Amino acid sequence: MNNPLEKVLIQRQDLDATNRTRPLYWSVWRELWENRYIYIAPLAVAVVVLFGFMISTYGMPERRRGVLLMDLAKQRALISEPYDVATMVLIFTVFIVGVFYCLDALYGERRDRSILFWKSLPVSDLTTVLSKASIPLLVLPLVTFAIIVATHFVMLMWSSVVLVTSGLVGTTWTRFNLLEQSLILLYSLIALALWHAPIYGWLLLVSGWARRATFLWAVLPLLAISIFETITFNTAHFVKMLGNRLTGFAAQAFDFQGQDHPDIHSLAQLTPGRYLSAPGLWIGLAFAAAFIYAAVRLRRYRGPI
Repeated sequence: MNNPLEKVLIQRQDLDATNRTRPLYWSVWRELWENRYIYIAPLAVAVVVLFGFMISTYGMPERRRGVLLMDLAKQRALISEPYDVATMVLIFTVFIVGVFYCLDALYGERRDRSILFWKSLPVSDLTTVLSKASIPLLVLPLVTFAIIVATHFVMLMWSSVVLVTSGLVGTTWTRFNLLEQSLILLYSLIALALWHAPIYGWLLLVSGWARRATFLWAVLPLLAISIFETITFNTAHFVKMLGNRLTGFAAQAFDFQGQDHPDIHSLAQLTPGRYLSAPGLWIGLAFAAAFIYAAVRLRRYRGPI
């Protein structure tokens, strides 16, 4: 074993074995196996949305004839409205799923003491935390995209069945371009996930630190800072910053063209250059990286509760 060449070969074999096992890949799959609500919850909401849409299509041919008397922009807005509502409901659902997943991601394995088993495996703390962070930042956007596109397609097919006898089938397909809207949706989900990255990073950090009541520990410091600022300086900059972190991505990622009731109906409204050059995006990603790093360090030294 004193031969340097032998040491190099052994290290190379260990590295090859690690690459073959792909610990990050299988750690992500483990999260999906253990937390099936990640995809079951949005699927259940999608079923409810579809059921409500099917009920709402009663009398659609008569309403559609009235819509066609309006200008083209109004037609597009009214015909797209059910699809936009379905999209917003599912995105909000998945955001809630991501929040509660992050709050339990590291806390849960300490609570049920399974952390002792997972730490006995040849998987680093960095790999484990990154696999958990990838759920809200990568997996949930992809799951959301697939479910929303499938929901829109079923809605289009059902509306076509309802309108087939009135000869108005084409009015939906020409005013709601599924392919274009799917591309807009994918861009929106990526932009939203990156903008929300510090939120998820903070929740993972709290999950790795708190011994109980993770939701309270995640919310109370933010509330305390807001109250302190209001009482001391009579300002609300921190509250505005939190609000911007929740919804501020839209003003950077899209051009709403000065609309009173903004909607996104064209790929020309996407502004990825402005979004990627926004300081708020990169500041948020820096905080997210710091929170995730701290969560990795905490997991290294934290034991079961």
